[in-house]
This record gives sequence, C-alpha cells and structure tokens, in this order.
Amino acid sequence: MITGDLKRRVDALWTEFWQGGITNPLTVIEQITFLMYARLLDINEARDENRQKRSGKPFTRRFKEDEQHLRWSQFRHLGSDQMLPLVRDQVFPHFRSTVASGTAFAEFMKDAQLMIQKPGLLVKAVNMIHELPLTEGDTKGDLYEYLLSKLTTAGINGQFRTPRHIIRLMVDLLEPKPTDVVGDPSCGTGGFLVSVMEYLLETYTSPEAVIEETDPDTGNVEKIYIGDKLSDEDRAHIRSNMFHGFDFDATMLRIAAMNLMLHGVDDPDIHYQDTLSTGFTDKYPNQATEGFDVILANPPFKGSLDFEDVHSGLLRQVKTKKTELLFLALILRMLNTGGRSATIVPDGVLFGSSGAHRQLRQLLVDNNQLEAVISLPSGVFRPYAGVSTGILVFTKGGRTDNVFFYDIEADGLSLDDKRQPVEENDLDDCLASWRKRNPASDTDRKSKAFFVPAAEIREAGYDLSLNRYKESSYVQKEGEHPQEVLGRMKELNDEISKDIVELEEMLG
Repeated sequence: MITGDLKRRVDALWTEFWQGGITNPLTVIEQITFLMYARLLDINEARDENRQKRSGKPFTRRFKEDEQHLRWSQFRHLGSDQMLPLVRDQVFPHFRSTVASGTAFAEFMKDAQLMIQKPGLLVKAVNMIHELPLTEGDTKGDLYEYLLSKLTTAGINGQFRTPRHIIRLMVDLLEPKPTDVVGDPSCGTGGFLVSVMEYLLETYTSPEAVIEETDPDTGNVEKIYIGDKLSDEDRAHIRSNMFHGFDFDATMLRIAAMNLMLHGVDDPDIHYQDTLSTGFTDKYPNQATEGFDVILANPPFKGSLDFEDVHSGLLRQVKTKKTELLFLALILRMLNTGGRSATIVPDGVLFGSSGAHRQLRQLLVDNNQLEAVISLPSGVFRPYAGVSTGILVFTKGGRTDNVFFYDIEADGLSLDDKRQPVEENDLDDCLASWRKRNPASDTDRKSKAFFVPAAEIREAGYDLSLNRYKESSYVQKEGEHPQEVLGRMKELNDEISKDIVELEEMLG
C-alpha cells in the first residue's frame, strides 16, 4: 500500500519533471518507468550475483564485463555533465539492444529514449528514484498506480488496479502448476501473472532453499525463493511459454512486461490487442481458441461495444454489447477443455435480469462446471470505485452439480477510501473453507461458506447472487418494559418543564 510519505516523494519527483520542462503526464510516467527499470535491472543483477555465490548456479548476465559502467549502482554517482550523455547514449541503447534482444519486451523498448535534456533534472530524478522502496513487496505496482492516477484515467471505462491480496486469493484458489499455460485477456500491469510466478516459486521451493537477503537500500530482510523443486523443463516453460497477457493500453503493457521480466520471466508474451475483436482470433488463433489451462482476470466492467466490433464467435455464445459478459464468453473460448478460471465480475452479472445475463449464467451452469461464487465487499476497489463484485471460479466443460458460495465481509482493510489495515479479515477462512469443502456437509446457509445444488439454481432462474440463497440469523433481544420506557419519558418531560420555568424566571 502506498503511504503518505511515498506519495509526497512521488509528488516531489513529478514536480521536478514539470519544472524541468517535461509537462506531458504520459511522458513523465514513461521516463520514470525507464529509470525505475534501470535501477531494478541492477538490483536483480546484484541478487543473482549473490545467489550464484551461495548456490553455485550460473545465470544469464544483464551486463557484460565491459558494460558494468552502465549499471545503476555505477552511473548514479556521476556528476550531471557525465551522467546525461552516458544514460542517453549508452544506457538507453543498452535497453533497446542487449537487454531486450530477442524477447517480446523488445517491442516496448525499441523506441525507448531519454527525453530529459537538463543534466540537473536527470541527477535529481536518479537520486529521488534511488530512494523509492522498489524492493518492498509489489511497491512498484503501487507506484505505477499512483503515477497513473495523475493521468486522471484510473477507474474510467472500468479500469482500475486489482488489490494484490485479492489477486493472491484467486491464484491460491486455482493452484496453478508449473506446466500450465496462464493467460489474462485484460492484463493491465500484469498483477495476476506476477502473482502466479510468486506462487510457483513459493510452492516449489523447499524450506532450506529459501535465502534471506538484506536489501542494501532499505535494510529490510527479504525472503528469496529459488524454486529448487522445478525441473529444467519447468523453468524453460516458465521463462518463455507460460505467461500470456493482452491489453489495449500500451503503457500498461510496457509496465506488465517489465514487471514480469523483473520477476524471473525472461520472455513474457505480452501483446497489444483488443481481445474482444475479430483481430484477436485472426492474429493469435492458438491463444484465442483453447490455448490456456488457467485464466485469471479482472476485465473492464463498464464498457459497451458495437456488435460489428465484436468477434462473431462470442456473439454466438451470448448476444450482448456489455464487456463484462463478453469477457466471460471470451475466457470460456480461450480455455482448454478442463481449463480453469477465476474472474472478477460486477454483481450485476450474478443476478442481472436481461436475456444476455441469464444466457451467460445458464452457459456456465449447464455447459460447464461452475465451481464457486465468492462475494467481495463493496469497498474492495476504493478509492477508485465502490462497485460490489464477486469472484467466479469455473472449469470449461464438465457439469455443475453443486456450487460453493462464500461471503467475504472483510478483507483486512477498511472499506472506505483510506483502506487502512483492520483486524477483520475473511480471506484466510475463505481459502481454508474452499480447500476442505464438502457438498455433503457444507449445508448451513447461515454460515459464510455453503453449497447450493445446481438444480436449485436452475429453479431460481440461474440467479447466482449470494443473498438469494444465504439465510440470515436473527438474535432476539429483550427490550425494556413499556411502563419503564413511559416512566423515563415522564421524568425527562418533568426535567424539561423545570428548565423552561427557570429560563423564564431568568428572562424576567
């Protein structure tokens, strides 16, 4: 979570760019992104060097012996007159050639150039970025979110960043394997894909293979997972074939590609593409039709498209202009038979009365295996949106016998715009209930977790809203006797009358 102090530092950095003559917000964000990337490359190089010393395992170097002067830790100490030409004429060309050569990330770095013309501004930017806590969890994702909010686009067209703890819950629900092919048709900054990578490293690392390192900038101790239970084939698959992300926001794609590369995915398949259009199927036929084992997504909620812009195959499944319904149809199309998805949807998808809404829910229940409907509290996406949402977990193909419902009322953060930490948190219980779920015993609809038979859902017109099936428990409270209440009211009236008399005497 981004703190007030971190916001102030980012604001100060933003002000330096504006005062330095760079006033286009998108240009500011891109330049900050490039410099953050330069620093993160050096951090990862240093980590790999330390890991090699401890484990003896070699790694592919980002900087050759004659390129060490291009590392952040080296050039950040230079004076302004030396730093500017080095970064402009050597570091940025290094981005475009050596670092990104042969990878999908090359298409996002091929036009990278330093737009900072004033030597003093570059020195200030480098020093300020060096102070940012880029190694603490997914702080860089929080920084991106805050930077992008300055474009005043966060939340427009249903686009806003998914909280990382909600993403991790969804990943834990699906338990992806290192042999899976994982996709996100609206990947944004790549949060879902990065979380899958983190899950794999944690799951396939034995306790003795966890390395604790002290971050040189912050002094924080960080656990490094080396994935010692992964085979060479698994590692090769993870590095270049496992992760696929699509979006129509080029800035988001650059961030997503960088994010994945810095989490150990050397060649992520990140592409600029409107996945709902005909062009997606034409350009990526394998991914567009039965190419994935796992799909995690939080697609745009509020969009509406013209029929002629939507792929006809999606319209055959559900005839609608609403993007939240079209994305669910797309995900079903993209999954292999037996492939699984966890997707965030607005509550309207769960109980909407239109023909398209009912058609989509019927498709999930009757032609596939709808596994779970998990209700999220309405404040999860604050401060960007207060919309009520849920998580749908489903498998392509098979049949639905019973559906697991869970009512998450708290996620560990306050449900107002401040989103401060609180004690109440249902996420761990939700995951535990899911893992030990049993349709035969989980029948108490007054509890947070319970099953509903598919036959009952059909009888209810395929309504998937939790409140349709959850039973409320009422506790009868003993109230005061009416005579006692009347007695207290008379006492209060007597006191008021006495006060009025005293006030009249004071006024003469």
